[in-house]
Formats: sequence, C-alpha cells, structure tokens
Amino acid sequence: MIGTTLPELTIELTPTMVISTALATMDFTPVHHDTALARAQGSKDIFLNILTTMGLVERYVTDWAGPGAMIKAIDVRLGVPAYAGDRLTFSGTVVEGADGATAVRVRGRVSLGDHATATVTFIQGESQ
Repeated sequence: MIGTTLPELTIELTPTMVISTALATMDFTPVHHDTALARAQGSKDIFLNILTTMGLVERYVTDWAGPGAMIKAIDVRLGVPAYAGDRLTFSGTVVEGADGATAVRVRGRVSLGDHATATVTFIQGESQ
C-alpha cells in the first residue's frame, strides 16, 4: 500500500463556496466574505478559511479510504491563499502503513502554488 497514489480531486472555488463554507464554520472574518474589504486589506479577493481547508483535506482522504476510515491525526501546513475564482486540486500518496494505521501525504494546489500540504493518519474502523 505504501506508494499508492490517490486519484486527484478538483474543487472549483466559486465565491458562493468560499462564503458559504466560512459562514458554515462560523468564521465571520470579512476577508472570507467581503470582496471589497479583502482587497482593501491587500488580498486579491476573498479566500478559503483554515477550517474549510482542513475539512477538504480530510474529505479528500476519507473519500478515498471509505466510510470506515477514522482520522487519528492531521498535520496541515498552509501555503498560498486559495482565492475565489480559482481551482483547488488535491493529490496524495500513501507514505506509511504500520500497526493498522495508514498515513497519506496530501498536496492541495491552486494557480499560485501549494495552498496546503498535509499528512493525514487514519485507521479502518467498522463501516456502517
């Protein structure tokens, strides 16, 4: 299983997606929903919040691993912003498998470069 490549996942970062996910995570910081304010603060546009990025990283791995996967650890490093209007593409590789746990190295990239790099460790529990 080490070395297995996960299929890519591409997500269109529409303004609606960026805004709705920020609001769903109760992140009311204006740079995630107010374009004019985000630009006034030096950003190109509104951008994903960290909770959304974390959720998308987890989704990427659990979609591949299946409904029995239980996340045990996640280590995410943020890179460039993921702006509305861009496309976020995830790729991943299994890097470790021991004692019933599997670790996947994940890369989420946008047009500016790496938005997030992560290692997600999970175990297979019972599926429902």
